[in-house]
Amino acid sequence: MSVVASDLRTFVAERLIARNEVSRELFEREAPRLALACKEMAQRFLRGGRLIAFGRGASATDAQHVAVEFVHPVIVGKRALPALDLSASFESSLPAIGRSDDIVMGFAPPEGDHLVDVALSSARARGMQAFALPGKRGDYAIDPPSANVFISQELVEVLYHTLWETVHVFFEHSARPAAAISTSGSVPKGDREDLGAAAFLYPFLVGNTADESGIVAGVAQSIRGKAAQDERLREVSATEQADRIAETVAEVQQRVRNGATLLLFGNGGSATDANDWAIDCVSAGPGESIIPALSLSTEPATITAIANDVGVDTVFLRQVIAHGRRGDVAIAISTSGGSANIIAALREARKRGMLTVALLGYDGGEIARQQLADFPIVVPCDDIPRIQEVQASIYHVMTEAWRQWPA
Repeated sequence: MSVVASDLRTFVAERLIARNEVSRELFEREAPRLALACKEMAQRFLRGGRLIAFGRGASATDAQHVAVEFVHPVIVGKRALPALDLSASFESSLPAIGRSDDIVMGFAPPEGDHLVDVALSSARARGMQAFALPGKRGDYAIDPPSANVFISQELVEVLYHTLWETVHVFFEHSARPAAAISTSGSVPKGDREDLGAAAFLYPFLVGNTADESGIVAGVAQSIRGKAAQDERLREVSATEQADRIAETVAEVQQRVRNGATLLLFGNGGSATDANDWAIDCVSAGPGESIIPALSLSTEPATITAIANDVGVDTVFLRQVIAHGRRGDVAIAISTSGGSANIIAALREARKRGMLTVALLGYDGGEIARQQLADFPIVVPCDDIPRIQEVQASIYHVMTEAWRQWPA
């Protein structure tokens, strides 16, 4: 291994691990407050409230992400919750459609966003529950977890994922009548089974008491546990994937040097990650080089036209045909590694002489088994939010490395 390659591998491993200390500090401190905020969220949803999210620039992709997670839950059998991304027009849309029982989440970079602050202040004045992520103007507000924009955004993603996962705890608790609690204070066997596929997310409901303070404490501990799982997965990625990540960084950098564009794509939460990564690549700071990139997940008119007229499995394939050139880089983001539209796009990219990269979860799925990615990077986990959170750390570190070793 050359000196440059060794230095790059070390950089990748160290940057992945660097997230963990910040994560431990944040979630140890914030877990109890998050649990209480989540309890209020549940009460507002039960009264007919909605989640309204917004931000600008890369922060808008967090609004996209939190909205899709609440509306389209991957927890089998759990309710879809009303959530909207109003980033494109929040200054005018929020005053027009916001209601007092709504929940608003304003996303910002570490340096803050004045327009987001103004919108949050206005929402609070109208009785809405406001989250400033980060910021000062919310009922729940945090200081930036880090001055590093990537680390701050990653940990905010963990934060809102835990809210989405654990809000269902309070629905379960409010729906369970007092008679359903045994004299020992535990949840009877039948009710435990009713928790279904989501039971693994909050085991403290099983065998716990009906006391709400116990539920809040259990939620707080669950939030800490989710952050700790991310920390372990970052360590695994630093140990087992740093070489692969460094090789990918170097190969993509060579392609960019030769004029390549990065084409990124994914579904659902992974679509918002593709959007975020593309924005990161083209938003260079002073003295930094721009990385040509575009997200194939960003245009709803194109995606819905292809899905309606041709089929969902072709929404990325058709765009690769339109935009892909020999020598470009196709980057797929998938938790399962098995989405038909991702597989079709990677196959087409291969036909066109493009380099193929995939960020994957589980065991890499069909993409890994069919060897459709020249560089597969796998987060070995079957918990979708944790996969996405660690994938965000990985692609941010890759972007940091491109800035550190510019073309």
